[in-house]
Amino acid sequence: MREPRREPAGDKLAPKAVVGRVSLYLRQLETFQRQGLTTISSSQLGAALAINNAQVRKDLAFFGQFGHAGIGYRIEELSSALRRILGIDHDWPLALVGLGNLGRALLRYRGFRSRGFHIVALFDNDPQKVGRTHDGLVVEPIEALSQAVASRNVSLAVLCVPADVAQRVADHMVSCGISGILNFAPIPVNVPPTVSVVGVDLSVQLEHLAYKVQNTQGTISFVGEGLRSQGRSLE
Repeated sequence: MREPRREPAGDKLAPKAVVGRVSLYLRQLETFQRQGLTTISSSQLGAALAINNAQVRKDLAFFGQFGHAGIGYRIEELSSALRRILGIDHDWPLALVGLGNLGRALLRYRGFRSRGFHIVALFDNDPQKVGRTHDGLVVEPIEALSQAVASRNVSLAVLCVPADVAQRVADHMVSCGISGILNFAPIPVNVPPTVSVVGVDLSVQLEHLAYKVQNTQGTISFVGEGLRSQGRSLE
């Protein structure tokens, strides 16, 4: 199998929709593996996800050539390549900031750990929450974030704070060395170009779903790539 093409520094990243579909391809490949399959065609992979086989080939070709003439794709090889592309062929320590209802729910979400994302530090600015233990982790004040970044090799953080403090906390994250933020706060946050942010606004997704249900007759509606790219609901 050919190695994925490494894009030169400064080249554009893959579009968000492509990366979302790559995540879906990986999950479907893992399903095929559990079923005992060893090879797959683009048509079979696309049919399982209701994605055109030409789109599957185009998406994969963005990163390199993975198929074998007369065989299609070797599932184990392609799965390994997609993990490297997505950056989940190694573990990622996470900091979780904000231990409200959503933060505690995310702390219990098994999907993070199964994909190599491990919450290793908890932070909150509520004195009643600081010092408490959740899943073996002690809640620390937000001022301790810089130490966690340095000592626990944390570069990604999950932001679960109210809207009125979200930007201030995001600014602090950036100053501490966080380079990627999963933002569950109900407003966007502004960060330097060197920091990546992915926003998850559940109310917006529900509004999208309500719109589709209201305007679709006789079909089952799904919220599009935004939720499907997560692969599964919170468990």
